Formats: sequence, C-alpha cells, structure tokens
Amino acid sequence: MPYYIDAERVSLDDLKKRIEETDLVPSRSSLLEDIDGTFLKLKAHGFATLADLRKELKNPKKIPALATETGVDPAYLTLLRREIEGYFPKAHPVSAFDWLRKADLDNLESSGLKNAALLYDALASPGRREETATALGIDPDLIDSLYALADLTRIQWVSPTAARMLVAAGYTDAKTVATADPEKLCSDLDRVNREHTYFRGTIGLRDVRRLVKAASYVS
Repeated sequence: MPYYIDAERVSLDDLKKRIEETDLVPSRSSLLEDIDGTFLKLKAHGFATLADLRKELKNPKKIPALATETGVDPAYLTLLRREIEGYFPKAHPVSAFDWLRKADLDNLESSGLKNAALLYDALASPGRREETATALGIDPDLIDSLYALADLTRIQWVSPTAARMLVAAGYTDAKTVATADPEKLCSDLDRVNREHTYFRGTIGLRDVRRLVKAASYVS
C-alpha cells in the first residue's frame, strides 16, 4: 500500500460514507447537513471519485465558481476541501524524528530519503530495509524503527511525536492501530505519556476512537 490513499479508487459514495462515519470536530459537523442532496449535486456535475473532486477543490480561489456551477454552498465546499486534505497528511521531513541520531538522519536525507513518504516507499519490504541499512551503514534496527514511524504518520493526525508514542506503546504500524481496542490504546498511550512526557495533558478516548477509525483507511 502506498503512503497516501489512492484517491482514484475512492468513489464519491465512499467519501460520503467516510464523512458520515467520522466523529467530526464541531467546526466540520455541518458537512452532515443535507449530505445526500449535496453529494447528488456533485455527482450530477460529473464528479465520480475523490481524485476528481480533490483536483477541483485544490485551489480555494476556484470554489466560488464551482459553487455556482454545482449549486453547492461555497462555505460547504470550503469545509469539504479541508476535510479531504486531512486525508493526505503532510510527509514530515526526516529531521522531524529529532530524537534519533542526527548523523543517521543526515545520511538518509543526503541519500534522497528526505521525508516520511519517501522513507515509507523506499523501505517497503524487509529486503529493501536490509539493503538500505547496508548501503548507508545504518543500524538495521534503526531502519526498521524509521519504517514503523513513517507508516504510522500515514494516519490522519499522527505527527512524528504521536508516532513515537504509538511505537513506545507497542503499536508499530497502521494496521495494529486500526485493529486496536480504543480503550486499551487510550490507556497505553496515557501510560507512556506519563512515563516519558511526550506532551502535556491527558489522552482523550474520543480522540483515540477517531485515531483508530482514521487508521482503518490506510491499513
């Protein structure tokens, strides 16, 4: 599976279902208002896949014209754009994994593996991880760790620090997060955070439920 979801294979019906099944943050809850009618208008305009729609929404300046053409409120299209872009998380630079040895990170960067997406694609199999470790003179365990971190950052909302927490809690890939019991995952994350203080505050079960759901789309 590639770093990002294949937008060409996500139909508009799939997108609608994902929005309906997501515990949306309050600022995006209006996406559910007349979602059936809105998506019918988008389909009638010719949009068939997430890729089609994302391409048209990519430039915010085009939204007013698209709203006129489709009959969909521009404010709705703006929110929809933000929701969709959240499905394609930023590929963090390798330097963001700054708790690891800088010399190794610099080595990876100079070899062209500059961000999490490139890492994930280049280290996709055990054989390729072994080849990379040998070619760059980097400890194989570190290469395995970086692959796990890159995989986890494919999940919506997972930053490098959040990926580090997940690994520390025993969740080393998107699939283990997707199949996790939210209450146990919440407890595990809270435990490692109390032990290592990755960030201030407590882990909310509602956010963890969102995390598990988001992981299901990339596992």
